Amino acid sequence: MAYQEREAQHSRVVVETPRARREEVHTESVHHPERSGVSGAALAAIVIGVIALAAILILFVMNQQQSAVNDNLAAAQQPPQTIIQQPAQQQPPVIVQQPAPATQPAPVIINSQPAPASGGTSTSTGPDDSTVQAAVDKKLTDDPHLAALGITVTVMNGKATLMGVVKSQAEKNEVERAVRSVKGVKSTDNQISISG
Repeated sequence: MAYQEREAQHSRVVVETPRARREEVHTESVHHPERSGVSGAALAAIVIGVIALAAILILFVMNQQQSAVNDNLAAAQQPPQTIIQQPAQQQPPVIVQQPAPATQPAPVIINSQPAPASGGTSTSTGPDDSTVQAAVDKKLTDDPHLAALGITVTVMNGKATLMGVVKSQAEKNEVERAVRSVKGVKSTDNQISISG
C-alpha cells in the first residue's frame, strides 16, 4: 500500500453572542496519496524491453562468431594460390601549369558584323558591340569610384554582362545604372555579387 501524506489545518474562530464570548477551533484533515514516478505497467514494459534488447545483442554476437568460424573453415579448404607480381610500368609525370595571375584589364570581346549583301547598304540600326564595349569601359574608368570597384563588363549583341564583387547593394545598382546609360546597351545581366 502506498504511504499517504496527511496534512491538518487548524483555525480558531471567536464567536461573540450577546451573552457570551467563546472561541471555537476548527480542524480539517487532507490526505494526499503518494505519487510514484513510474507505474507498475510502465516498469514491466521497461524490464521486458531490456530483456529483449539483451537477447538480440547476444544473438548478434553469436552470429558474428559463427560467421568468423565459417570464414576460417572456407579459407582453410581453398588450395593455395600463386600470385605473380609484374613490375609496374613507369609513366611520365603529369605537369600542370597554372596561368599567371591576370594584372591586365578584362579582355574585350569583339563580334564581327556579317558582310553587307552585295549592291546594298548595311541595315544596322545601332552601334556594334565593340563600340558599345569601348563606351562602357570609358564610362567606368572615367568615374574614379566605379573604376576602383574593378567591375568587368562584356557586351554581346547589345547585352552587357556585369561581373565582380562590391560591398553594398547601392554600389551594385550604381554600376548597373552607369552601364545602362551608355548608348547601344539594350539590356544588362547584373551578376555582381555583394561581399559581407
